[in-house]
Amino acid sequence: MKQKILFVCLGNICRSPAAHAVMQAVVDREGLQSQIEIDSAGTYGGHAGELPDPRMRAAAKPRGYSLTHRARQFQEEDFYDFDMIVVMDDSNYRNVERLSPERKCMSKVRRFVEFCSKYPDRTYVPDPYYEGREGFELVLDMLEDGCEGLLDELRG
Repeated sequence: MKQKILFVCLGNICRSPAAHAVMQAVVDREGLQSQIEIDSAGTYGGHAGELPDPRMRAAAKPRGYSLTHRARQFQEEDFYDFDMIVVMDDSNYRNVERLSPERKCMSKVRRFVEFCSKYPDRTYVPDPYYEGREGFELVLDMLEDGCEGLLDELRG
């Protein structure tokens, strides 16, 4: 049975579409496309239909990631459509929690940093939107680390 994973940040233009692309690269590298499906969304709908932030696309490109996902807003039905919902920070967690149709749905929600091994001091993936290039690079470093950890967990 296919595992369906949804990455969630605020606007779905920086962190979650980058996580989507990084995880897709991991899945493709391992030949797991028939077993793992990935998507991303934002808790804020103001960027719906937009491509990821140009600065995130520019930072991702030299690493081999093409960010082509179009932003979409997280919806209540995502709780039923996905096996795991991975949020980037506590604000995203609270926003997702407010949309939860049932308390038990929150058992699917995880914080991305739970999968990171190289960043034990981090409690969230920082939003690079108001940061310089270093912010985008840090986020990509964290996403690469965490997506490998997520794959390890999915494999059991």
